[in-house]
Amino acid sequence: MKLASLKSGRDGRLVVVSSDLARCAPAADAAATLQAALDDWPRAEMALRAIAERLAADPSFGEPFHETACASPLPRAYQWADGSAYVNHVELVRKARNAEMPESFWTDPLMYQGGSDSFLAPRDDILMPQDDGFGIDMEAEVAVIVDDTPMGVAPDAARERIRLIMLVNDVSLRGLIPGELAKGFGFFQSKPSSAFSPCAVTPDELGAAWRDGKLHLPLLVRYNGEPFGAANAGVDMTFDFGRLIAHAAKTRPLAAGSVIGSGTVSNKLDGGPGRPIAAGGVGYSCIAEIRMIETIENGAPSTPFMKFGARVEIEMLDEGGANVFGRIDQRVRQSV
Repeated sequence: MKLASLKSGRDGRLVVVSSDLARCAPAADAAATLQAALDDWPRAEMALRAIAERLAADPSFGEPFHETACASPLPRAYQWADGSAYVNHVELVRKARNAEMPESFWTDPLMYQGGSDSFLAPRDDILMPQDDGFGIDMEAEVAVIVDDTPMGVAPDAARERIRLIMLVNDVSLRGLIPGELAKGFGFFQSKPSSAFSPCAVTPDELGAAWRDGKLHLPLLVRYNGEPFGAANAGVDMTFDFGRLIAHAAKTRPLAAGSVIGSGTVSNKLDGGPGRPIAAGGVGYSCIAEIRMIETIENGAPSTPFMKFGARVEIEMLDEGGANVFGRIDQRVRQSV
């Protein structure tokens, strides 16, 4: 089942979307918003699946689905916590700084709590007051939305709390991160609003691609119209979503509608750093990673961060080539 929120008010208008992303049908009889559905999932899911079944059986049912009309599935959320499940990415960051990576990073996930009060729509511009010195970067990731999750949940039980899966562009301002981290109090200004894919899908919609708390499909990134990344989200994921959820819930319960991110999807190549797609690799999910590899190999980065007018597209295709979540498609623009 695929769900989306059309732009309407603060929290959108929930619709059920056909598997081919061609049509949608209003879900008001089941729940007015996605958060309302998550708050009463056992009842709402049954009603939503009935709508999805009718969409699948009756080609005349529903109305055309336009991704440009979508907000993020949750236009705002009670919680957005982003992990760093691909330790290869973290290792490259530290190697580029000639810093040793603590051994604990392989056994204890990194995670930060991001702002969740103003998610961007999947086709919204990334608005910034300036592009000089901010180090504007995209981070292509997978994210899950959980049901009410108790404190101290075990990873196996945490996987059962996953209700929906989606893609995310976790925008980062690399130029501001070092100064913020040096204060010893974490990210804030360096992590502006993120954008999520037009659709959030239930795990069963993904078939065999969803297993062991991981999504085993390539995450496709195009940058300024050119292929930039195709890392497989199920490969080199040190911590599956069960581990990430359990980490987030170690000392607190998670409310229905909490969003947990995977961190930047990153694959190794023959045990070493990845290569650009043009060089036969699977590319990258953020600019910072290619800059790290350039630093390791050449002593300095050569790929600039995003400037005004830069465009990023993020999507995922199933094994048959069909788009699963719809496409994130954003340009960096100067705020007025």
